[in-house]
Amino acid sequence: MPSHYARSVYGFVREGLRQEQVENAIFVSATKGLEQGSLLRMSQVAEQEIGSARVAALSGPTFAKEIAQGEPAALVVASADSEVAAAVQARFSSPAFRLYTNADPVGVELGAALKNVIAIASGVCRGLGLGNNSIAALITRGLAEITRLAVAAGGQSRTLAGLAGLGDLVLTCTGELSRNRQVGIELGKGRKLPDILSGMQMVAEGVETTAAAIDLARRLNVEMPITMQMHLVLNEGKNPKEALRDLMERSLKVE
Repeated sequence: MPSHYARSVYGFVREGLRQEQVENAIFVSATKGLEQGSLLRMSQVAEQEIGSARVAALSGPTFAKEIAQGEPAALVVASADSEVAAAVQARFSSPAFRLYTNADPVGVELGAALKNVIAIASGVCRGLGLGNNSIAALITRGLAEITRLAVAAGGQSRTLAGLAGLGDLVLTCTGELSRNRQVGIELGKGRKLPDILSGMQMVAEGVETTAAAIDLARRLNVEMPITMQMHLVLNEGKNPKEALRDLMERSLKVE
């Protein structure tokens, strides 16, 4: 869901509830992205629109189709309020749906948003005909730059090693059901972004998230080379082969 739609939905929810209902409710945000301009995370948007409600962020390596089929999955529910996270964990958990609590909504939400950008890059590699070595390197270095940004924004590095970071990143970069990966595959094959998006029935969140991620990285003075190259491909028409070459020819450094 694009961030501007999310704000509209949260505002609609707020208008439909009495103040005492808002104050007693827990709102769970499963929306992944950063709002253009403000660069707010989705739980922050919810808090602005809904007011005094308690908000938790839900994320992890899941495809909705597999959840609907009842296949086992594990996710993270994050809130700075441990009681809120525990309440959501207790209510949502089932034999096929295992939730872990986390006190780092910054890390969870940034991991959820930025993995979509890396997934587009993973798709580009596939579209260019590259193999598993390239994908493995991309996922690993993608995780490194997501972690840098999350930590600079106040998140915890260990969060990005868990379900909402590495787990979600691997799934979205390799899974056949990943919309963001599919956009990248088509870009790697030489198709233009408007043509790709016009033929999709669902939203690839990483397309909008890329520009916002670059803005946030600049604000926090964080280097994000993969995200930058995807920004150039998506928003400035750079050739994906040139983007890959520029990534590989960057100055050498320690890991």
